[in-house]
Amino acid sequence: MDFSKRLLDWYETEKRDLPWRHTKDPYVIWLSEIILQQTQVKQGLPYFQKFIKRFPTVHNLAKAEEDEVMKLWQGLGYYSRARNLHFTAKYVSETLKGKFPDNFKELKTLKGIGDYTAAAIASFAFDEPVAVVDGNVQRVVSRFLGIHTPINSPEGVKEFKTKAQQLMDVSQPAAYNQAVMEFGALHCRPKSPKCMFCVFQQDCAAYQLGKVEELPVKLKKTVVKKRYFNYLIFKDQDNLTLVQKRSGAGIWKGLYQFPLLESEEPLETPSSEDIKTLLDTGDFHIDRIEKLNDTPVVHLLSHRKIMATFIQVSAGDSLSRLKLTKGIETYNLKELQKLPVPVLIQNFIESEFSLA
Repeated sequence: MDFSKRLLDWYETEKRDLPWRHTKDPYVIWLSEIILQQTQVKQGLPYFQKFIKRFPTVHNLAKAEEDEVMKLWQGLGYYSRARNLHFTAKYVSETLKGKFPDNFKELKTLKGIGDYTAAAIASFAFDEPVAVVDGNVQRVVSRFLGIHTPINSPEGVKEFKTKAQQLMDVSQPAAYNQAVMEFGALHCRPKSPKCMFCVFQQDCAAYQLGKVEELPVKLKKTVVKKRYFNYLIFKDQDNLTLVQKRSGAGIWKGLYQFPLLESEEPLETPSSEDIKTLLDTGDFHIDRIEKLNDTPVVHLLSHRKIMATFIQVSAGDSLSRLKLTKGIETYNLKELQKLPVPVLIQNFIESEFSLA
């Protein structure tokens, strides 16, 4: 049974018409692949369209300010991808004179590009016969061959790379890689796969053994930790507020937020002294402090469950006269929409402030 021939025949009739499939331009392919990491096509497509319209070449992206890149990325999550995207664009534009490496090995040296993305660019743009291995491919290979090795174990990573390469049609690497990922996304889905209409039904080990729902096997994730975020929403008579740009190594690095009190347990409404300590300022009059939501807003990340409370701090003095530290700055409320912020903050801004 020729696995690749059946797969490619299926792909010719069932494939989606996606813009990055009409080019060999490594920039366009790279951009699409970075956006689609951990993201479904229907969610990622509008972002791809925004980015390619605003930054049609790698040079355009390289010249952009980081805040603009982060703002366009806002809502996709995994913000380190956006920072790496911008870093690599500058490196390719300036150091490599706009020319991407043309092979898997050298592509992997670029920041933010791992095995999967390097294989995708190498095969789609340069026809290098190296198999892509993402979640869709792992699912197809695991079910078709009946592999029970956990996909996220060291042994599994190695085994699935080997098996994926063995199944590949090396004469058509671009079409084959697109096809196997598309098959996993549309047909051999995680839930409710279309086994009754599958071209591999008679040869699929999982189907023949009644183990489709069991495969692929994945080791249990780490326990999700709960954290309490207490955002302080300052407001004075001039419609000024306080905003802080996140630093450090967190996933929201480079994004803006309101001053934050973070804890492992729920906090009582902070006192004036608590707030002055956070701002590192003593001579500051506060009229009122009140919670804007009694029930925390739940925001789920892959490794963390955030319980967010928004606390309004009505300032008796003008915020513009404060000597601020810790990266905290004053902003007019109307300026908030221009800043790249986490979705959690964006949703609050849109619901609480009229910024038209």
